[in-house]
Amino acid sequence: MISESELVKSALLLPEDKRARLASELLCSLPSVLHDEDGGVAEALRRDAELDQDPTVGLTLEDFRKAFGR
Repeated sequence: MISESELVKSALLLPEDKRARLASELLCSLPSVLHDEDGGVAEALRRDAELDQDPTVGLTLEDFRKAFGR
């Protein structure tokens, strides 16, 4: 049986479109984690308003990549 790390290494060698399809299939296989009646819209609106009020609470794409290693 292939190990998880070997599986990840192999998956990362796939072309972008095949990685995207695989990621989508894997995500769809998981149970939903959003149980909000509105599907998370209220939380998104709250965060958007927070960012409008104080833009410094947000991250640039560069800062996000530095923080999360992407």
